[in-house]
Amino acid sequence: MKSWIIAASMLCATVAAGSLHAQATTVVRIAELVIAPDQLDAYTAAVKQEMEESIRVEPGVLAIYSVAEKGAPNRLRFFEIYASEQAYRAHIQSPHFRKYVQATQPMILSCTLIETVPVQLSAKGN
Repeated sequence: MKSWIIAASMLCATVAAGSLHAQATTVVRIAELVIAPDQLDAYTAAVKQEMEESIRVEPGVLAIYSVAEKGAPNRLRFFEIYASEQAYRAHIQSPHFRKYVQATQPMILSCTLIETVPVQLSAKGN
């Protein structure tokens, strides 16, 4: 019985370590932006194009979500998930991201980037 408990404990530790390793390599960033209200349409068009391109051509970009505050459409939040730190670095060096930054920088009134530690990431797959 004692050896069974030890074996079960080792199995649980191995499974948990693998799950933690997968979560530890995943990079999740949150960006909070305030856009000049008169530039919101132009900004939205530019960021939509950049997000779609990133998902289409960058395998390390797992997800990018954009939402606006209810009642404050120029206050945006982005939730970005990358396969690794290397994937994030490749993303911010990509030509389409650099083009987006150059085009939208004058439209952005403020930007706060938040680094996170993934605790649990759950989604329905397809």
